[in-house]
Amino acid sequence: MTTVLAFDMGASSGRAVIGRLGPVPDGTQKLVVTEVHRFPNHAIQVGDHLHWDILRLLHEMKKGIRLAFQNGHSPSTFGIDTWGVDFGLLDANDELLGNPYHYRDSHTEGLIEEVSGLVGEEALFLQSGLQFMPFNTLYQLYAMKKAASPKLDIAQTLLLTPDLLTYLLTGIKSCEFTMATTTQLYHPGTQEWNAELMEKLGIPPRLFMEPVHPGTIIGPLTPAVTAELGVPALQAVAVGTHDTESAIAAVPAGDEPFAFLVCGTWSLLGTEMLQPLLSDETLQLNFSNEGGVGETYQLLKNIMGLWLLQECKREWDEQGQETSFPELVKMAEQAAPFRSLIHPDDPRFFSPGGMVGKIHAFCEETNQPLPQTKGEIIRCILESLALRYRQALEQAERLTATQFPGLHMVGGGIQNQLLCQFTANALGKPVWAGPIEASAIGNMLMQLVALGECKDLREARQLVAASFPIDVYEPDSDASWTNAYEAFIGFGIV
Repeated sequence: MTTVLAFDMGASSGRAVIGRLGPVPDGTQKLVVTEVHRFPNHAIQVGDHLHWDILRLLHEMKKGIRLAFQNGHSPSTFGIDTWGVDFGLLDANDELLGNPYHYRDSHTEGLIEEVSGLVGEEALFLQSGLQFMPFNTLYQLYAMKKAASPKLDIAQTLLLTPDLLTYLLTGIKSCEFTMATTTQLYHPGTQEWNAELMEKLGIPPRLFMEPVHPGTIIGPLTPAVTAELGVPALQAVAVGTHDTESAIAAVPAGDEPFAFLVCGTWSLLGTEMLQPLLSDETLQLNFSNEGGVGETYQLLKNIMGLWLLQECKREWDEQGQETSFPELVKMAEQAAPFRSLIHPDDPRFFSPGGMVGKIHAFCEETNQPLPQTKGEIIRCILESLALRYRQALEQAERLTATQFPGLHMVGGGIQNQLLCQFTANALGKPVWAGPIEASAIGNMLMQLVALGECKDLREARQLVAASFPIDVYEPDSDASWTNAYEAFIGFGIV
């Protein structure tokens, strides 16, 4: 059997997952996944700034490699996928200049408007193709420039998070394409770094390396790491290192155009394209064009996602009212429908802390009853997310002049069956849910492509369809969802 190791790193946790490709008892080739290590990923507040604990993540990844071999697996390659936009800086000696900033750090507040004023909103969109989001790499670097950060003067290389972790394990610096396109500094038209924009904003172009595409073999673990862990020098592969793109690679779709929803801390809803869509309407509807695997682009919208639920749970847990996610969903199922709604992408919901109070404030400002119980609050979140998904899907259909027959949902969020059913109800279309481990599976697929086990993305998706079950959620014909959608649209957020 061909064996690979995927590191899938989310905003709250990471895991090491083994993928084994080979025949099963019925004689067919299937991909079997086994988790060998899971670990938390906590943001760390240091003074006025929020950081990632990158060295802790490196420690946990080393532990994952060691455990993979101790548990009897023999992977020949590994790949890393993480959230987008964040980065570390290396000096002239290739040493890391401090812990990377967390994308929810407040130092980018107000910079979308400032940069748009300097460059022009339309020009900035045409040169990046990205949704205007405060955490994009562009705004983080501009914030450092405005703060006169000495790191920018000293730094010689910028490595986005998965490339940084790969470098710390292999000693080889690289920049993977899908992650590069999350920065708002990569020009989708020229397929090059936007040096002109960087110079205009005082960002040193020297920091950026030429991107490599998913499926590129980077190189082996360093001799020091292999000696420390007592393992062979397995090879690193540049997978679709942006976790969204790895997840989309694992959507078990056929050859027809399809709509996807990657469901987790963030929700990413859109469709796969062969070229970026850089129209005025794309700008007005605030969609992104992110580079995908297999020479594709993903036309998608970032939606706040299950972060809202996670923050409410964290708040209650810290108050000594610990409740599991399944218990919260059960409470939501029993709560009255459509008592109150929020718009998940209202800017107040972006920052951590006080989420219950923020939900109350939104409902009060929109003259709705305040959700009081845990069940009412969670139902408010889930119904609101489902309605936002409908809005984004209709916008994607409008942009592409395509009517999608349903929606493919992938990622950990699909374990929330109530959200899947609510989504089908809101859309009035079927939802096909699975696989759950989409990012890790997509990560493995690109390793298998690099090893020659899968010919291309199409063949890789066929392997997913043959290997993992898909749950189908049919919509309920309930007119109350249509009425709720009309109220939701009235919030006026595009």
